[in-house]
Amino acid sequence: TPFDVTFTPVNDVPVFTKGADQWLALTVASPQTRTGWATGVTDGDPEVAQALTFNVTVTSGAGIFTTLPAIDSTGTLTILHDIDFALRPRESTAIVGASGSGKSTLLAIIAGLDLPTRGTVRLDGADIFALDEDARAALRARRVGFVFQSFQLLAHLSALENVMLPLELLGRGDARARAGAMLQRVGLGERLMHYPRTLSGGEQQRVALARAFVVEPAVLLADEPTGSLDFATGERVMALMFEMNRESGTTLVLVTHDSAIAARCDRQLRLEAGRLVSDEHATPSTS
Repeated sequence: TPFDVTFTPVNDVPVFTKGADQWLALTVASPQTRTGWATGVTDGDPEVAQALTFNVTVTSGAGIFTTLPAIDSTGTLTILHDIDFALRPRESTAIVGASGSGKSTLLAIIAGLDLPTRGTVRLDGADIFALDEDARAALRARRVGFVFQSFQLLAHLSALENVMLPLELLGRGDARARAGAMLQRVGLGERLMHYPRTLSGGEQQRVALARAFVVEPAVLLADEPTGSLDFATGERVMALMFEMNRESGTTLVLVTHDSAIAARCDRQLRLEAGRLVSDEHATPSTS
């Protein structure tokens, strides 16, 4: 059922259009008016506006997915158009394309974090959009790992506690031992009790890798994992990610602007204006 959601600025900070559609897909579940949300910016410059009204369609889960349309002064914006592909176990896949092509939205839909207007995503044979949010969250906790550009570590938890957290949520009694061993694996055995603010960007991303791999996920999703790192640090982090991925046999899906990183993957999916324009398989680099 379509309904309107109106955004207004807070303390003269304007809302922006880019990214707002993704927020709606994640959080809006029933007709309501939201005011006062205005934080952050996504790729590109924000579009300044005093108020915007979005016509949001709640998914019914049918067909191959396109994302929700957002209505603003420019008309209807469809983020993704009829994307259809399957991921093979243990395969590494790069999603590439220009800023605004829909890469991060596609990754969020694969994860079940954003809801499409129509379509299905199947994990272990289950249509994740046939599940309620609690069931999707439980499935993600067991089967999906995440690595983000901005690390997404909890500032009030130590490195060890950040890695323990997903295990504790799963009720694992060996969370401390497993988290400690995984931090040793990423070279942070001497930094277990350090808080994120005391770690470098590369160290924080290694904590994030440890957190993602410690649950032994079937699928690892990485959104611009080197985007906040300098070149040399990013190279080391990606080498570690690919090495750990090979060791664990995880299916890896990553969003990247870096052609060298994409070339190391078994497969590249290229998006242009929300459409899948190429699906290329290549022999990954061993470097």
